Amino acid sequence: MGRPKRYRILNKLIGESMNTCINDFVVKIANVNGTGSASANGLLMKAIFRMGIPVVGKNFFPSNIQGLPTWYEIRVSHDGYRARSGRVHVMVAMNAQTYARDLAELDSGGCLLYDSTWPRDQQLARSDITLIGIPFARLVNATFSNIRARILLKNICYVGALAALLDLDMSVLENLLRETYAKKPKLITDNLKAIELGYQYASEHFECPLPFRLERMNATADCMMVDGNTLAALGCVYAGATVGAWYPITPSTSLMDAFKAFCERYRTHPDGGRRYCIVQAEDELAAIGMVLGAGWNGARAFTPTSGPGLSLMNEFLGFGYYAEIPAVIFDVQRVGPSTGMPTRTQQADILLAAYASHGDTRHVLLFPADPAECFYLAVAAFDLAERLQTPVLVLSDLDIGMNDWMVPKLSWNEHDAPDRGKVYGSEQLRGLSEFHRYTDSDGDGIAYRTLPGTDSKGAYFTRGSGHNRYGAYTEDAVEYQEVLDRLQRKHDHAKTLVPAPIVCRRSGLKTAIVSLGSCDAAIREALDILARGGRELNYLRVRGFPFSHEVDEFLEQHTRIFVVEQNRDAQLKSLLLLETGVERDKLTSILHYGGMPIDSRCIVQNISEALRAGEAA
Repeated sequence: MGRPKRYRILNKLIGESMNTCINDFVVKIANVNGTGSASANGLLMKAIFRMGIPVVGKNFFPSNIQGLPTWYEIRVSHDGYRARSGRVHVMVAMNAQTYARDLAELDSGGCLLYDSTWPRDQQLARSDITLIGIPFARLVNATFSNIRARILLKNICYVGALAALLDLDMSVLENLLRETYAKKPKLITDNLKAIELGYQYASEHFECPLPFRLERMNATADCMMVDGNTLAALGCVYAGATVGAWYPITPSTSLMDAFKAFCERYRTHPDGGRRYCIVQAEDELAAIGMVLGAGWNGARAFTPTSGPGLSLMNEFLGFGYYAEIPAVIFDVQRVGPSTGMPTRTQQADILLAAYASHGDTRHVLLFPADPAECFYLAVAAFDLAERLQTPVLVLSDLDIGMNDWMVPKLSWNEHDAPDRGKVYGSEQLRGLSEFHRYTDSDGDGIAYRTLPGTDSKGAYFTRGSGHNRYGAYTEDAVEYQEVLDRLQRKHDHAKTLVPAPIVCRRSGLKTAIVSLGSCDAAIREALDILARGGRELNYLRVRGFPFSHEVDEFLEQHTRIFVVEQNRDAQLKSLLLLETGVERDKLTSILHYGGMPIDSRCIVQNISEALRAGEAA
């Protein structure tokens, strides 16, 4: 008995329209929020990862609980690229509301997989793609009786179909399901059945695998799949943080959720006693106040937030800067202004964070590029906050914080100890004739502090109002200016303490890129593409502010510098112009601010056009 006619037609279309792409393609899944698609999509991505193939997942979800469109994008890259490619090779169109849009987004020569239970609008057709219709709803409805289960398992069914079409190892899928639902055997049975339904239908009706297919590699053995909020929370645990205060806000809430889970596991005595304190405050202003209070008392304390929350924290951040109290703030940036788009990503809080609060205020900022750096820079943030006695802000973003990234497994030196900075103990205090809180005895702008309860000799009154170097209230211009000048010396000293930039340089090149944060993955891919086209550039990624001397040297050594960032107003470029001696004419902005993570194509296109224009001139 031969294959069905549709099999032969599909096979012919595939052969005419596509070349084989092994471990180098993008699958995008269009669905409806609240239908359980996140679990199915995560299962698919993790299975690819367990086949040893580099992969990254990007979740584009609405700011509601249920009913609106959601997309999940899985990029498979044998070269290990971790940014969006800006392309779609296989579209799984499970949402009738977005079918036209999803169809239009698919690359020429790509495949569109859809639920053929219902008729498709024949007016929405493209001759340059291959359509694959599988009746997911009908298959699931005929097998399962529970209405909610049918909705959820329809998504698992398309995972099974993709397993056949992409040549995904079914044993890997089965093992993942058994791990995930180890305590719920009924769910294992139902999910395996749904996967089998999709797999069998695709195998029996279409030639499998597609030209877009998977092949086992060994490129993920030393890596893990994880999001930035989880590793930032783990970094807080390793840094010795014991106090967390926050007000829930997307996309930072999961950071505190993860910290709570880690503390319940690692900070709880066998007798039930807890060695941590987590407080959900009434708002962000209260949260930062609690953190500063805990920091003044000697605890390592932090708060996670996003742009709107950071706006509310401004006055207290100024207090922390002026009264010199350690604190760590995680700003998982999202689209603004105002409420903006809470579930889209941006890098638009850079200037707000650098100068948060009124008056002459400058803060220390750290810029992680991926989840692994969220861990390492979280630890660094607490050390810097205590060493400099000031708030330190870690600027992540939604793309890093909430999406799954493939990163190297973490390493940790068991001999590392927290850097508490300049803290007088009781023995040191007894050796002093008198303790003055804001006196700079070492010339680096950092005064010695004491912790409450150490010794009465070290007691002092913390002031957010005008004070002199002895900690006493003052409105004297000279005394006030003396304190402000010392704070500037401390900020200048911070240049030697913040993490050094990452520099990729070849001698003789005078054109470069400067960027920060989650732009890194797209830039690294863009550099490879440009180099293959005969255009090589140097690259510096900023990891800390105030800018270290390496940043000044890099800017001075290049004649044309493209500043890549994800905001409208060129905030990194503005900060470079304000805080370094770089000439304005050297800097050219490449801006991406629509809310989707930046991809390499826009970088390549903008740089290529600018360089061609310069050559023509």
